[in-house]
Amino acid sequence: MSDAYDLTEHQVLNPATEEVIATVPAATAADVDAAVARAARAQVKWAALAPADRARLLRRFAAAVDDHLEELAQLEVREAGHTVGNARWEAGNVRDLLDYAAGGVERLTGRQIPVAGGLDITILEPLGVVGVIAPWNFPMPIAAWGTAPALAAGNAVILKPAETTPLTALRLAELALAAGLPEHLFQVLPGAGAVAGDALVEHPGVAKIVFTGSTRVGKQIMAKCAQRVKRVTLELGGKSANIVFADADVEAAAAAAPMSFLDNSGQDCCARTRILVQRSVYDRFLELLAPGIESVVVGDPADEKTQMGPLISRTQLERVRAYVPVDLPGIRGTAPEGPGFWFAPTVVTGAAPDAPVAVEEVFGPVAVVLPFDDEADAVRLANATEYGLSGSIWTRDVGRALRVSGAVAAGNLSVNSHSSVRYWTPFGGYKQSGLGRELGPDALAAFTETKNVFISTEA
Repeated sequence: MSDAYDLTEHQVLNPATEEVIATVPAATAADVDAAVARAARAQVKWAALAPADRARLLRRFAAAVDDHLEELAQLEVREAGHTVGNARWEAGNVRDLLDYAAGGVERLTGRQIPVAGGLDITILEPLGVVGVIAPWNFPMPIAAWGTAPALAAGNAVILKPAETTPLTALRLAELALAAGLPEHLFQVLPGAGAVAGDALVEHPGVAKIVFTGSTRVGKQIMAKCAQRVKRVTLELGGKSANIVFADADVEAAAAAAPMSFLDNSGQDCCARTRILVQRSVYDRFLELLAPGIESVVVGDPADEKTQMGPLISRTQLERVRAYVPVDLPGIRGTAPEGPGFWFAPTVVTGAAPDAPVAVEEVFGPVAVVLPFDDEADAVRLANATEYGLSGSIWTRDVGRALRVSGAVAAGNLSVNSHSSVRYWTPFGGYKQSGLGRELGPDALAAFTETKNVFISTEA
């Protein structure tokens, strides 16, 4: 079936079976205009609530998500092909982020700045209506990354989910309303990016756009927002390095490497798809890596034992295939045949450092292993890409870990691990991986205006 988007409605497919699981109406520009008007009215009432009352309602929303955790997870399995374990984590992440954001409502304070002749204070005011354009690779949590802090800061939110994964977003909006959030405060508008997405970006009543997706589309959104000097947060592509030094625990590094790029079938901007290994342990690392790749369980995402599911669509499958000719040397796992958008775990060896598969974002279960000679060479290779989102450094030398962390141009780095994203720490990229930061203690402030007020004390 074609991935072409119908401008009036869209069929949502299960990527593991290619079966139609839902048909969803597609929002028009007129729908967006009406939604913005409704959101603006709801936002005024929401911002006027006492902070404790806003926090209480967000916690009720979190509790509603918790009560429907399994339902949301199973919906994510069906519409996105995520493994059930990952989907449960994602639903839990939405709950936790709502709780975390609720805790910030009463702590969103301004400052008193010493000045001569009076008192100077700053006030953080909500922006108004915020548009969140969420991707298909992590539909629930990334939608919440923008939605939860924006609501907590006193804004209304219009969420446009990806065309292929609107179902969890629509259910979250229902849960928000059931939890007592004001009507029209949090609206979900499924639709085509070129229609509903553009209308949201260009609407004069939308104060900020939060977008997660490709760098190409992010640049287009940034240019359109610039026409109105509209605020924007962009979380875009990645081609993250996984740097393994000879003094590292090579066995541990090799054991951790497979799921660092196979999780979510490699459809992750933080995926460690460029594995850089010091030349003296390169062969040993590949020997240790091969069994891990070959043993990854790829199959029905609803099965508790499955480690990797399908790609999201046929379009994405063909894109990944184009990057990996069958004659490329490397290590390959197995994947189901028949219906579904399946691609086997793949490690490419022998590629040139500047080959497309080595520097471009494949967004599939594909990694490249490249050798390096010394610390300077490792940093050079790690930075030889237009992206700078994430990465890992494996070494027992603390000084080296700190030096390399300082030298690698990426927003989120891990030492002797592959952890990058926690809702209580900031997340975002360097270079063409994005603009701004999400999550962490400053997330709410990113959805506010700072107003400065001077009060004269002189007679």
